[in-house]
Amino acid sequence: MHDVIISGAGPSGSQCAEVLAKAGFKVALLEKNTNWRKPCGGAIHSSVLDLYPQLTKLNIPKISGVIMHSADYHKLEFKGAGDEYSIIMDRLELDNILREAAVDAGAELFDRNLSFDFLFKNQKKIGVKTKTPAGIKEYYGKIFVVADGMSSKLAFKSGIRSKWKIDELAIGKCAILEGDNELNEEYVYVFFKPYQGYGWIFPISKKRFNIGVFTFGEDNIRYNIHEIYQEFLDNPNINKYLPDSNYKNIWTSSYSFPAKGVLEKSLYDDNLMIIGDAGGFVSPISGEGIQTAVFSGRIAAETAIGALQQEDYSKNYLKIYRANLEIKKIIRNFKLKRSMIKFFYENNGKNLNKMLILSKKDSEFREKVVNMFSFGEIPSKDFITKINDE
Repeated sequence: MHDVIISGAGPSGSQCAEVLAKAGFKVALLEKNTNWRKPCGGAIHSSVLDLYPQLTKLNIPKISGVIMHSADYHKLEFKGAGDEYSIIMDRLELDNILREAAVDAGAELFDRNLSFDFLFKNQKKIGVKTKTPAGIKEYYGKIFVVADGMSSKLAFKSGIRSKWKIDELAIGKCAILEGDNELNEEYVYVFFKPYQGYGWIFPISKKRFNIGVFTFGEDNIRYNIHEIYQEFLDNPNINKYLPDSNYKNIWTSSYSFPAKGVLEKSLYDDNLMIIGDAGGFVSPISGEGIQTAVFSGRIAAETAIGALQQEDYSKNYLKIYRANLEIKKIIRNFKLKRSMIKFFYENNGKNLNKMLILSKKDSEFREKVVNMFSFGEIPSKDFITKINDE
């Protein structure tokens, strides 16, 4: 018997487990496979590093600049002068560090446990059933936190969320490659496309980098992600940065992730909260999700602590999670970005081209563009007006 059962030991689940364990509660952290590498660009914002100072001791180069390319390859280069920055990490290494932090705080990690259903008694959730190499196992708890990604079986089994529709997702393919390149380790490289989506190159170290592409919305049906990925690798504009014709492939994978924004009506129920990718905490347009996943995990943990102290695990109490000011800010931010997608990508990305052209002329506008795409900030009301007037 545990106080809290958390299904999924990615950034959201591990942060949730760590906060709860530090507060003295008994936490079970269930993970399908700690050796699985989640497909992801691996960009980690400095606000996450504040929660995990051990990451700063790895001497990973700080990303303080961005080089953006529009669909017609207008180029915008910008390097920030403030305190905000990012680092790029292999997700397998990152996730294991975050899991270790949760275990060090006192959480119990159960590897090779694939959560597939709830246990019920008198129509109330009392536990989670998992599949393991040794057979079916059962874990009992008072509160359940779903943190096992967009393909979560528990999120669907909870009854508060339906299955994803194809236009609610982004579909991507990425790889970790190694070899000589012309990349600056202090920059990330973004290539917007005429369709809904973009390509990226994120340096991990001097010779290793993460590269990928994705589509979202209705363009998931119109385009084949494997063909797009190969076209991206073969593009002469990409080859300027990656001149080697034979890079070592460390790892590659195809994947999908939420692109609609936070599923705000499906975040909590009686003794249940949904966090991270499973709750849609992935930024529309940019696809960034580590920062918001960690924040959702922390806030869910704080909500659970209050519920355990009050011995009130009802839906009425757990709505505090959804009502949290940080969660509200994330939801507003994502809604705004969602509303801007059609505008940005209409006419084969014309407005994205205009945005980058305007950024070259206006330093204040340029900073807003970078902050929006790199750090998830909400642009001002006159942002779209300026693009229209260009």
